Amino acid sequence: MRESNSRKILAYLFFAGAIAIACTSPYFIPKVIKYFFKNQRYKFSDEKKTTDAFNYLRKRGLIMVEKIGYDVKITLTKEGKNLARKYQVDDVKIDKPKVWDKLWRFVIFDIPDNQRIKRNAFRGKLKELGFYSLQKSVWVHPFNCDKEINFLRDFFGLNKKQIEILLVKHIENDIITKKIKDVYKI
Repeated sequence: MRESNSRKILAYLFFAGAIAIACTSPYFIPKVIKYFFKNQRYKFSDEKKTTDAFNYLRKRGLIMVEKIGYDVKITLTKEGKNLARKYQVDDVKIDKPKVWDKLWRFVIFDIPDNQRIKRNAFRGKLKELGFYSLQKSVWVHPFNCDKEINFLRDFFGLNKKQIEILLVKHIENDIITKKIKDVYKI
C-alpha cells in the first residue's frame, strides 16, 4: 500500500511542480494531501499511511522537504522526477472510441543503432499498447494515438524525424486488417 500511495504522491508532485505551504502543524502532510486529492481520483484512506508514504519518498531521496521560516516547500528531486515520468509511461494507454473512424494509424520510426535501448523500449511499448507490426519499424493501430505517441517521443528524447505518425484509409494486406479488427471487435 505504501508503494501505491508513494506513486500517487509522486505523480501529483510531478504535475504540480513544486508546492509551497505555509503551515506549522506536524500533521500538515496528511491534511494537505487530503485537501489536494479530495476531489481527485486519488484517495487516501488514513493519515498514517499518507505520512508513511511521504517519509518513504523522502528517505529514498525522491522528494525534498525544506523549511524556510514558517513555509514548507516540497519538491521532487531529479530521481523523483525520473520515477514519476516512468510511472506516467507505465500508465499510457490508448482508449477505444465508441465508433471507429475507419482510419489506420501507422507509426514509422528510424531510431539509430547507437540508441538501440531507446528503440527497443519504444518498440516494446508499441506492443504493449496493442500495435501490430507490419515491419520492424512500421506499426499499425486502429485508434487515435497521436497524444500517446507524442508523449512517448518526448519521454524517450526522440524527434519527429525519428518517429512519424501517418493516417491511412486503406491497407492492402487484408490479413492484417482482419486480424486487428477481430482483436478490437471493430
